[in-house]
Amino acid sequence: MIFKTEKVIFPNNHGHNLAASLERPSHKIRCFAIFAHCFTCSKDVLAASRISRALTDHGIAVLRFDFTGLGNSEGDFSNSNFSTNKLDLISAYNYLSEFESSPEIIIGHSLGGAAVLAAASEMPNVKAVVTIAAPSDVPHVEHLLGRNIDEIEKMGEAEVSLAGRSFIIKKQFLDDVRSIKLSHKIENLSKGLLILHSPQDEIVSISHARDIYLAARHPKSFVALPEADHLLTNKRDSEYAADIIQAWCARYINDRD
Repeated sequence: MIFKTEKVIFPNNHGHNLAASLERPSHKIRCFAIFAHCFTCSKDVLAASRISRALTDHGIAVLRFDFTGLGNSEGDFSNSNFSTNKLDLISAYNYLSEFESSPEIIIGHSLGGAAVLAAASEMPNVKAVVTIAAPSDVPHVEHLLGRNIDEIEKMGEAEVSLAGRSFIIKKQFLDDVRSIKLSHKIENLSKGLLILHSPQDEIVSISHARDIYLAARHPKSFVALPEADHLLTNKRDSEYAADIIQAWCARYINDRD
């Protein structure tokens, strides 16, 4: 695996600078892709970095970035929500379109997968959408907040421990996720859709993959990731996912001259 990683900064629609890494193949670039990370994760979570770098072996350049207030990106995470994640994705698309080439593939992991489903219709040159362990409905993320939901609703915010780190979650976040109707976006998706999900996923059950598949139009495909956990912490699972993604996307992308 030979690739070049470039540090990139681009503004979102609120004027915050978002930090990103652009993984470039060492050989000819066939197309560009965007990778959206999981809830409260960062661009450097293992699934994002491993899949992005593995895709460079197949000539796919991948921009993976930190959502507002996470990783090295500017902004206050407590003021962000699913809708701002969607806008951040569109900002990433606009950045690549202006300075590189319009991305033809968008990949999202977990809640990032829901975000790419929500944003895809506003990315005209995207031909292929890939979700990994994605929920079929955005309010599903509420279960991660557990008993803190009552405090958030009563006090307006609460400190929540997620994956061993503390985050301030405000009521505006709950109001936003509850207002999202992702099923409408899925039903009207007019691009190729690849759904990757593990039957053993304990965070987002595989029933969500079924619901996305049934709601979406053709062309669509589902591939199981046997024995993988939600975060694809085993390197073998990330590399397998990358192999599936590149092979499936080949039907949808045009190699650059």
